[in-house]
Amino acid sequence: MKKQAPIKRHKAIVSFSQDHHAGLLLVWKIRQGLSKSVSAERITGYVLFSYKEDLEKHFRDEERLLFSKLPVADVLRRQAEADHRAIYTLVAALERNKMDESLLRELADRMEEHIRFEERALFNHLQDILSPEDLGVIASRLPNDSKGLGETWKDQFWL
Repeated sequence: MKKQAPIKRHKAIVSFSQDHHAGLLLVWKIRQGLSKSVSAERITGYVLFSYKEDLEKHFRDEERLLFSKLPVADVLRRQAEADHRAIYTLVAALERNKMDESLLRELADRMEEHIRFEERALFNHLQDILSPEDLGVIASRLPNDSKGLGETWKDQFWL
């Protein structure tokens, strides 16, 4: 198997990739919890907490700082926005039905697919088409003192 070289990220996008690592950890925690028969209600509580504390802000920042830099008709932008809407819909469904294991599985699958898409396609696309000035503006608008998703999520583990 050929070893893939790490993708070089511009500093404006690095924090989003770090958040994605924490997002994949959430996906893993959902799957582990389900495989170890942790109650769906408990896992859902954790997911909703993580969403309100971190994921919702991450999505808003991506939409405001990254997606908005692409033309409205850009295929990758449209996919990313559709993915976000689908995840918002799944989270809302979990708020209404905290015991639904199939919703948890669907959310985990959707989040993983979305994160992989952004890391493998969208972020490379952004780096290719945005000017250094645009990337600099994005970097300057990111808070320097904020905790990444992983900082909150690492302290909240039910297994």
